[in-house]
Amino acid sequence: MPDRPQAPAGVPARELLAGLTDDFAEAPPESWAAPGTADDDGPLGWPGYGAARGKARARTGEAESVVLGTGRVDGTEAVLLAFEFGFLGGSLGERTGARIEAAHVLARERRLPLVSLVATGGSRMQEGMRALSQLQRVARQCALTRAAGVPQLAVARHPTTGGGWAAVASGADVVLAVEGAQVAFAGSRVRPEGADPAAYTAEGQYAAGHVDRLVPAGELRSALGRWLALLAGPPGDRLEPPPALRSAAPPATGWEAVERARSAGRPRAGAYLDACFTRREEIGGDRCGGRDDQGVACGLGRLPDGTTAAYAAQLGTATRPAGYRTAARLVRLADRLGLPVLTLVDTPGAAGDGEAERAGTGPAVAACFAAVAEARVPVTTLVVGEGGSGGALALAAPGHTWLVPEAYFSVIAPESAAAVLKRDGGRVRETADQLRLRPQDVVGLGAARGIVDPA
Repeated sequence: MPDRPQAPAGVPARELLAGLTDDFAEAPPESWAAPGTADDDGPLGWPGYGAARGKARARTGEAESVVLGTGRVDGTEAVLLAFEFGFLGGSLGERTGARIEAAHVLARERRLPLVSLVATGGSRMQEGMRALSQLQRVARQCALTRAAGVPQLAVARHPTTGGGWAAVASGADVVLAVEGAQVAFAGSRVRPEGADPAAYTAEGQYAAGHVDRLVPAGELRSALGRWLALLAGPPGDRLEPPPALRSAAPPATGWEAVERARSAGRPRAGAYLDACFTRREEIGGDRCGGRDDQGVACGLGRLPDGTTAAYAAQLGTATRPAGYRTAARLVRLADRLGLPVLTLVDTPGAAGDGEAERAGTGPAVAACFAAVAEARVPVTTLVVGEGGSGGALALAAPGHTWLVPEAYFSVIAPESAAAVLKRDGGRVRETADQLRLRPQDVVGLGAARGIVDPA
């Protein structure tokens, strides 16, 4: 890459850190020692490389392209790693890799969340494969930190490209992106001619499900503070199923159960989330190019006792593959962080259109089943509306599922069952009774533990 940044450097790293924290303290230099003298021409002997680094130091006041240390963001202590784009375009070299590794080691040793404030053009050309191999070093550190159950939060600033996007930002548990930032694997000078510029933006990555939230630059501190308070907050115990939000006697017939669950006036999952949590932050996207399911809400929330829990809620529509993959991602994140999970079931079933099949309904449902089955943290489920077949069961906790009186759970919708059995439409209600899908039937069959009462 060239010696001068090709995009605006934005806020210098130390100024950014000073604005985000009240007490930033830089980590001691001995924690990021790397070979080589300050002014040599690097492992390739690249002519003028040492002089270029010297100019970068004079221009920015930094000895490398990242600054690391600790500080409190709105009361939550964290390890912070900030890229200095003014230093050779925030590029990753061997010394950069040493500092990133030191940040991860410090986060694991002190059990503090790691915040990476990324702004980089990618790997440093003047160090060749020695620079590129730092991505493996960073990936290993991300994996070790993940395995240790220490939260990682990344902010993609302008610009975040190349290995900085692929290995540093995208590997975090939660990814925020500054509105208007250039965010992409391909830098501006190596993209195919005629490529859609929107695909290389924070907004484009958000739309494709690779970023959890877009944040205006002026609101970054408050956004980080909210997320860190949840990520670093004490985990709750196994959640009790929330009480029903409306009093109702169990339905008399199967079809009455179906009609109640499909009623537009009954309480929805959002109302239950509001009743359970005092504050919430949502993750978004499946990291596989999907953010097309507005019928699933996943995130972390603060419980009334001050502890943190995770939630995955179906919002009443047919669930699409991206929704299942996002829910699976949420459950796995909660499992790593030791957070209990609440799932709210309300769907007529998995989406069955051709686009959903091409997007992988089967594998996505399988991933959700696996995430719940493999979870070491307690998972609690409340069916708040329709429990439509395997598309609903994928989010249900074995042995820890409850229903509200206005719900049903069935192997198949009664209309579909009648069609499969070649019955005429007049026998749908009879079929609903035969399916034994009422809440009390589901409990009697051993598929749920009970029906919840109002508070």
